[in-house]
Amino acid sequence: MTVINYFESGRQEHWLEEIGKCDWGAGAFLHELLSRGTFFEAVGEGSRVLLLTEGEELISFCTYAQKDDIQPTELTPWMGFVYTFPNYRGHRYAGLLFQEIERLAGQEGVKEVYISTNHTGLYEKYGCEYRTQLRDMDGELSRVYVKKIG
Repeated sequence: MTVINYFESGRQEHWLEEIGKCDWGAGAFLHELLSRGTFFEAVGEGSRVLLLTEGEELISFCTYAQKDDIQPTELTPWMGFVYTFPNYRGHRYAGLLFQEIERLAGQEGVKEVYISTNHTGLYEKYGCEYRTQLRDMDGELSRVYVKKIG
């Protein structure tokens, strides 16, 4: 399995089609942002879409971005749009993406990375700690976790 950056893959059309197979509303929104070319406008310049792949198969994906669905906020950067396709769940594959985020964050001197979610008990498995609840862009309360880097 390999973690690749969508924007550096040279195969954006293929990977966009694979992301489009996601059955999750936020995944469809990510697909729309990428399709329309508004990804960086929405989540910040320099943000990344990380893909866990096995050959031509997309196993899992997430973003490492300046902004997520909690806006405005001084909290940054964010892990977001975390999704693993159903056939691959239960193997902690998202952890491979999180390891890449930790590596990137460490290179950038980042001490904390945040994640906004409604899940309880999932991100704790990857060393994330619950921090607070904040309202997302739709006005809904979202749990905010922090992953310490280093």
